[in-house]
Amino acid sequence: MKIQEIRMRHMEMRMKNPFTTSFGTMQDKPFLLIEVKDEEGNSGWGESVAFQHPWYAEETVGTNAHMIRDILSPLLVGKEISHPDEVSEIFGGIRRNNMAKSAIEGAVWDLYAKRNKMTLAEALGGTKDKIDVGISIGVQDSAEDMVETVRGFVGEGYKRIKMKIKPGADISIVRAVREAFPDVPLMADANSAYTLDDTDLLKQLDEFNLTMIEQPLAHDDIIDHAELQKAIETPVCLDESIHSLEDVKKAVELGSCRIINVKIGRVGGLTESKKIHDYCMEKGIPLWCGGMLESGIGRAHNVALTTLPNFILPGDTAGSSRYWEEDIIEPEVVAVDGEITVPTGYGIGYEPDIAKIEKYTVDQEVFAAETSGSSRG
Repeated sequence: MKIQEIRMRHMEMRMKNPFTTSFGTMQDKPFLLIEVKDEEGNSGWGESVAFQHPWYAEETVGTNAHMIRDILSPLLVGKEISHPDEVSEIFGGIRRNNMAKSAIEGAVWDLYAKRNKMTLAEALGGTKDKIDVGISIGVQDSAEDMVETVRGFVGEGYKRIKMKIKPGADISIVRAVREAFPDVPLMADANSAYTLDDTDLLKQLDEFNLTMIEQPLAHDDIIDHAELQKAIETPVCLDESIHSLEDVKKAVELGSCRIINVKIGRVGGLTESKKIHDYCMEKGIPLWCGGMLESGIGRAHNVALTTLPNFILPGDTAGSSRYWEEDIIEPEVVAVDGEITVPTGYGIGYEPDIAKIEKYTVDQEVFAAETSGSSRG
């Protein structure tokens, strides 16, 4: 197929509720939506998961827009490719900027699956018709607030509860939730808020039988996490430290973690995600798919990836209604009793709702093969 056109929409959607982590609080979500067209006018869709500020990673909406406009699109527009794996090869000379690469690559995967009359899950080699999902809960003002918030999601049937923690809002909150829900799978996500000096504090989490603690130490660390994992019984899960299969191999060999969170944008796309999946399956390292507060387009890619067999643990791919008053796909992603039924339509399986997409578009740029340039409108 020939990549005829790439359209980049600058979107802004307001989340139902503010979402708080150890970095800060967010409610308005600017992001980039990518539409890739072939020579026959067929479309594939992808989403950049970068945030407005570089608090989770160094990439931002602004840097992604620059990379997609000025670096990545010129490399791909007008190219003939036979498989989406070739996109990561074409982008191979560009260091990092994984979220920008992933946004385009994801759209190409969607287009490829549609052209071949396959679901994206099938194109990736997925084997499940339903996936288990959990919920991610931002930092709450008090233990009582966290318990009541958890109570609501347990009542909705979510298979796992993830609580954001930070220094001063950690042990007492986890204890209160565990006492209220002795049998619910729980995990804590620190988003790099601690250091090895906090090892004794983090050891206290061992009494709560957590499924894991996610990224307790520095965002770019693998070495210190290995030391921490030796000191605590709770499995360490790495998130921000993992940007590639090579990072995974280092973490596994060093004993830095027992579980890995795969975020498609963070590792540079579905092709790299598949490589990580296959390696971890061979090594017996369970995976789960993390969320980045995506709209329905990005959420659909997460659903498809989670159908691969080594995504054993429930991911963060909650239903659309958890985050948005209205999503930009039809039908919206729906979780019932902690499960999402994998869609059977070609590609991502959900239909982009163009009217809603236009409603939340604040600007757009088109990069087309005919002009070898861009237009804005």
